[in-house]
Amino acid sequence: MRKIEIDKFDLQLLDQIQRNAHASNGDLSELVHLSPSQVSRRVQRLEELGLVDGYVALLNPQAMGLGVTVFTSVSLERHGKTQSKAFDESVRELDEVLECHAVTGEADYLLRVMVPDLASLSEFMMHKLLRLPGVSSVKSNVVLQEIKRTTRLPLDHLRQTPAGQATARKKQPPVR
Repeated sequence: MRKIEIDKFDLQLLDQIQRNAHASNGDLSELVHLSPSQVSRRVQRLEELGLVDGYVALLNPQAMGLGVTVFTSVSLERHGKTQSKAFDESVRELDEVLECHAVTGEADYLLRVMVPDLASLSEFMMHKLLRLPGVSSVKSNVVLQEIKRTTRLPLDHLRQTPAGQATARKKQPPVR
């Protein structure tokens, strides 16, 4: 992993962009106390460094008719590059799957799935997910209540160095 140096203004900009990606350079300049032109240059630099992947509108799932969220563990029949690649490519095509992670533990993959209702979940499981290449078993947990949902990444682990530059560093345990 490359070391990227950012200062407190960059951190403030990253935080504000996460909170409101629609904010103008003028709005951001007032929040971080820089001129709009400085904000523009800094945001462009943060984008070029790959710290900002993109900008999206977050839709309300319930308002869009997606009332059921499910976390699904998927295990494959065999473990090999060919089987994993076939599953990876197929799962990317399923709109109901919002996230798919290869994981350690009892399963090979963990998926976050959203569907309108339980009938749609059954249809998705039986006619899509279970028919993907190499799938041997699926275990699901239906979300009863969402307690927290955010897209904001934590930035507290980025701290100031003596030179005044913020870098990604592991927090040290407190000295007692």
